[in-house]
Amino acid sequence: MEKYNKPPKTYQEQMELLVSRGMKVDNPNRALHYLSHLNYYRLAAYWLPFEANHATHRFKPGTSFDQVLESYLFDKQLRLLIMDAIERFEVSLRARWAYHLAHQYHNPHAHLDSAIFKQHIANPRWDHAENVAELQDTVQKSSEVFIRHLVRKYEEDLPPIWAICEVMTFGQLSRWFANVAKSSDRNVIARTYDYDEVYFVSFIHHLTIVRNFTAHHARVWNREFPISWRLPLSRPSGVVDSLNRQDGRHIYNTLATLACLTDTINPGNHWKKRLSDLIRSYPRIQTRYMGFPDNWRDLPLWKGKV
Repeated sequence: MEKYNKPPKTYQEQMELLVSRGMKVDNPNRALHYLSHLNYYRLAAYWLPFEANHATHRFKPGTSFDQVLESYLFDKQLRLLIMDAIERFEVSLRARWAYHLAHQYHNPHAHLDSAIFKQHIANPRWDHAENVAELQDTVQKSSEVFIRHLVRKYEEDLPPIWAICEVMTFGQLSRWFANVAKSSDRNVIARTYDYDEVYFVSFIHHLTIVRNFTAHHARVWNREFPISWRLPLSRPSGVVDSLNRQDGRHIYNTLATLACLTDTINPGNHWKKRLSDLIRSYPRIQTRYMGFPDNWRDLPLWKGKV
């Protein structure tokens, strides 16, 4: 390993470096403005597809700073759209998970009953007691008025399930759902969204990763996600024929599934149209970098409905 000894570059030097590598900068003042507010290495991820040679960092002929900036601005708006859809789904899943377990086991504190959840020996990565302790820590740190009221008034270790679900992180919710012991319980909840539970568990886990990227302002355009999730084979009927089964690492299948879920949760919503309009408003954005099939607008999920 060698020692890093490159000196920091000024914004002007950063721009000049890009120009020397073949990038067109039609408006230097505009480029300097964005370089001063967007870290050079944040933008670097967006100009990577425009490089003709990554070793020399030479750009393809005709590459402009404005093109790279368009990719960044598109990605920013795409993240906001994804967060909107994830919020709708996450709020819905919290409600369905808590409702089913509370009523199925006639227990407002079903989450405290370890028998309802997988045993550590069945899933070494899951320990009910540890996850209860983690929720207790979450409750202790919570400033929600309804949580503070329930903690002061009642003696149980945790508030009832319909309250605790509202302060869980999405990652916690994913783990608690995946580790419900009976597949029949998971299926009752999954079928609300026309899913089989095995694929539903996989998708929720994947979605926690996507949510982390979007919540931390990380790029989703042209990103290969670290794990692929199990694509459903027969349901939901609204999406299985519109998935890209040749590309499981880019964002397209996630977007298609979120579009289907938002239709289920809120029929008549305009999320699909907003996504389609966003793509239309950036005609130079190449959707193949997100895993979109070339004929995506002709697929059943999108055709005639955007």
